[in-house]
Amino acid sequence: MPANAFIGKTKPPADGELAAELGGAKAHWDRLLADLQAEFELTREWNSYSPKAGWALRWKREKRNIVYLSPCRECFLASFALGDRAVAAAREANLPKPVVKIIDEAKRYAEGTAVRIEVKGAKDLAVVRKLVGIKLEH
Repeated sequence: MPANAFIGKTKPPADGELAAELGGAKAHWDRLLADLQAEFELTREWNSYSPKAGWALRWKREKRNIVYLSPCRECFLASFALGDRAVAAAREANLPKPVVKIIDEAKRYAEGTAVRIEVKGAKDLAVVRKLVGIKLEH
């Protein structure tokens, strides 16, 4: 997996910094942000647990964390903590086989199964939107 582009930074990225790191993936980032807000009515905030982790845009509904978007060089990661019911639903959701493999091989924690999807193109956006919907339903 690619590294977070803002490791070591003490403040969230400004728009120019974000665009410079995301490069060609910036258009996909913007599209996903608009979709998540419009389709799922989620709120967002920049979050960093430590400078060693970098920054991620946390999307949530009320107090429930739904997905974290972590900017990287020329791409970004969508990270989920999926509960057992969400994992089962994702396996049945007709997702691409490589995504199902990621889910099957993901590490399990008390908070859920840690699923990270690398977003580089439009097909990846569809996967992230589908997983957001599954997470919200379960």
